[in-house]
Amino acid sequence: MARLLLPLPFAAAAAASSSLHLAASRLRIPAVSVARREGLFGGRMAGVSMPARLARRGLSAGAEAGGGSAAQVVGPEEAMEWVKKDRRRLLHVVYRVGDLDKTIKFYTECLGMKLLRKRDIPEERYTNAFLGYGPEDSHFVVELTYNYGVESYDIGTGFGHFGIAVEDVAKTVDLIKAKGGTVTREPGPVKGGKSVIAFIEDPDGYKFELIERGPTPEPLCQVMLRVGDLDRAINFYEKAFGMELLRKRDNPQYKYTIAMMGYGPEDKNAVLELTYNYGITEYDKGNAYAQIAISTDDVYKTAEVVRLNGGHITREPGPLPGINTKITACTDPDGWKTVSANFFVLFSFLLRDWMGVMYLLLKVFVDNIDFLKELEE
Repeated sequence: MARLLLPLPFAAAAAASSSLHLAASRLRIPAVSVARREGLFGGRMAGVSMPARLARRGLSAGAEAGGGSAAQVVGPEEAMEWVKKDRRRLLHVVYRVGDLDKTIKFYTECLGMKLLRKRDIPEERYTNAFLGYGPEDSHFVVELTYNYGVESYDIGTGFGHFGIAVEDVAKTVDLIKAKGGTVTREPGPVKGGKSVIAFIEDPDGYKFELIERGPTPEPLCQVMLRVGDLDRAINFYEKAFGMELLRKRDNPQYKYTIAMMGYGPEDKNAVLELTYNYGITEYDKGNAYAQIAISTDDVYKTAEVVRLNGGHITREPGPLPGINTKITACTDPDGWKTVSANFFVLFSFLLRDWMGVMYLLLKVFVDNIDFLKELEE
């Protein structure tokens, strides 16, 4: 996702709005067929008509009428029911790299990703590259951000790894070695299990777990984050984000517990792997990993449900200046952040402070209807 500016002093707010409008004007929205649009959000859209007919599921009256009003969720039970009906999926994960061309070369040659697009914004002094195993409107993808003159970042201890499903881990590791890549864990069964895995590092030190798995529609399959209270995190992701607890495994021998959370089965969807290490309640999040973007039908209801479940809203729901695309940004109880907004606006803004130096970790929620309207335009 591209630059999403944090609140600025009043004197700079106008300039920020102008910058946002300029970035939006440069977006190229691809044409998408009806069949493809109906598949953008997976099976969760079955039987749902498109926005031109306004037959939407799970929207507040104000949002449905285009007024962008606050949500009408009134209590925990109604909120939970709405979250279950909301059309959500993981859209993309954003992080920063020190040498964009080197990283692109590694991802395409060693990991088999495709460079989906690349955009340079010299007036904002950054470049974005989007890579993945399929189109952005139907696959979970990575968004790499290079900020001019910044050659390295602190990954911290809170971020764990990305997961990639491959059909032959040993063969993939051999290729990575031949290309000069770093292998930190040779192929073999996972501790306490039978799945064959290996670990590698990209040029910036981000870890990737290679998971031996049959053909899958979503090879970029995991983002692992560490949390200080696993039960609290599971409860939050279920109630506030509408995710399912797909599985949970305790490993007392190695003193950690994991929980897989997502919007569908692991073999067909990207998921979050939340890890609790015994006795560790806080982590250094660094400034390298940024955020995950998640789609939603209604950013207003999303923000209200997040608040109801103990999350913190870092960007109030509503349209971005000059764009009319609705977003909201929030943090979970561990400080991991999410942005919820129109899909394509996320391509125009990178999370940073007004100095462009320190970064937040967001989860972004993306307005489905705004996204589909932009596709139709």
